[in-house]
Amino acid sequence: MGHDAVDRERLHARIEEWRRRPMRLHDEVITSAHGAGGKASQALLNSVVFPAFEMTGAAMDGAVLQVTAKHDLVMTTDSFVVTPRQFPGGSIASLAVNGTVNDLAVMGATPRWLSVAFVLEEGLPIDEFRDTVAEIALAATEAGVRVVTGDTKVVGRGAADGLYVTTTGIGIRQDGIKLGPGEVQPGDVVLVSGNIGDHGIAVIQARGELDLVSDVRSDCAALHTLVGDLLASGAEVRWMRDPTRGGVASSMNELAMDAELGVRLREENLPVSRTVNGVCELLGLDPLYVANEGKLLAVVSPETADKALTALKHHELGRNSAVIGVVTSENSGIVVLETLFGGTRVVDMLVGDPLPRIC
Repeated sequence: MGHDAVDRERLHARIEEWRRRPMRLHDEVITSAHGAGGKASQALLNSVVFPAFEMTGAAMDGAVLQVTAKHDLVMTTDSFVVTPRQFPGGSIASLAVNGTVNDLAVMGATPRWLSVAFVLEEGLPIDEFRDTVAEIALAATEAGVRVVTGDTKVVGRGAADGLYVTTTGIGIRQDGIKLGPGEVQPGDVVLVSGNIGDHGIAVIQARGELDLVSDVRSDCAALHTLVGDLLASGAEVRWMRDPTRGGVASSMNELAMDAELGVRLREENLPVSRTVNGVCELLGLDPLYVANEGKLLAVVSPETADKALTALKHHELGRNSAVIGVVTSENSGIVVLETLFGGTRVVDMLVGDPLPRIC
């Protein structure tokens, strides 16, 4: 038996093992891994949250609420607990606004309104809170959304980590936009809008726990205009996601499982800066699992992939866009990576929490 045939048999054996492995909740207490966006997060949501509320579309970034025959409302909510609260390229304030805007945008909606809720720990400097509120107002203005309501709570010393922010966003989506795992088909092309892993590495360096110095900055940005250009390009867009917690790998695994299809990525096509790649090697991390806060994943039809890539590259936030893979009818629910060395490996969903508190 040839070397390639042996590799294929081993890969198929590993795929069958992964497919049979259910994501069940075995933990008795909450751990940091439950907030990392990987397997533990999915097990917690699937076992505790989704069944309680009979949620539909739970794997998407928001909920579509039909209001009129021509327009839908899209609603999303998120909490932000990043440490440190300021880091190169962003802050908890810009994350709160842009993260919520992006969740609406990848659902095909135009972001319009935000609510903002704060949990403040006793002892937080008023000046820091004032600066955070001002940054949220500025980020909302730049994104073209209005903060229309909110809440503030204060807890005792030690009951929080200074400041937590929760945002809820509402956007308007025109009728006729259909996005989701059910729209994805074999042969579709996977694109990413730029270098991956910048945010997670910027945050971990900002903590000062490692003797590393680099110019990596978070990619934190609002993606709604980039998404608008993509949707207006004439490309047949099937699915979109902003790969935050758990990175590209976890987002691709969610797509593969929800669509009941396979995803095949090409390592040589993944856009990763030399600095991020170097830091990941030093820390034993894979850039595919590192969080992003200003990147877009999109699945488009193969016939319109060139239109989609052109539209992304013409936007300031998409200059380093690339085709990174393809959807296949093989290996349902599994993501496979073609490595630089000519082999293949399974890219599983994130296990554990390699970079806690990054968003």
